[in-house]
Amino acid sequence: MRHSNFTAVYDACVLYPAPLRDFLMWLGLSGRFRARWSPQIHDEWKRSVLRDRADLTPEQLNRTSDLMDKAIPDALVTGHEALAESLRLPDAGDRHVLAAAIRCGASVIVTFNEKDFPSEALEPFGIEAQHPDLFIDNLFDLDPAAVVTAAQRQRGQLRRPPMSVDAYLDVLLRQGLAQTTQALSSYRAIL
Repeated sequence: MRHSNFTAVYDACVLYPAPLRDFLMWLGLSGRFRARWSPQIHDEWKRSVLRDRADLTPEQLNRTSDLMDKAIPDALVTGHEALAESLRLPDAGDRHVLAAAIRCGASVIVTFNEKDFPSEALEPFGIEAQHPDLFIDNLFDLDPAAVVTAAQRQRGQLRRPPMSVDAYLDVLLRQGLAQTTQALSSYRAIL
């Protein structure tokens, strides 16, 4: 399997927290897999952020999603909407995510809500739901340098204020990335 053909769809819940979204974007830029999302996934994470953060505007979040689409030009999945109607999931509101994954040939849906994507619903399409920590840990096993480089790049951009390695690892830990944080802590000296 060539890693660049491996495709992962990011569910809205993993794009909602900015530190995790940024880390997943840096990983997506590594070339080790193809990161994908849809306009509906963008809408969903932006709605959630606006609901919880009165200090942010739709324009700011639209700028973020536009930058994401520009950073990984072929990431935006379209043409999957009709497929969603025929899919069965515990929450009908999640069908668009599975439809996007099928449309782009994804192997993985990266989500905190694995229970919303039961294996019996995904297996016929050769798709698996993975917690972001497991997804990143699997990537780490394949290519530790890609994950370490993504972490270096993300931390390097945090300049206002600069963030110590320990503070950075603590941010990742608070995103639910326990295994990832443990693996990265071995590389503390170069992060």
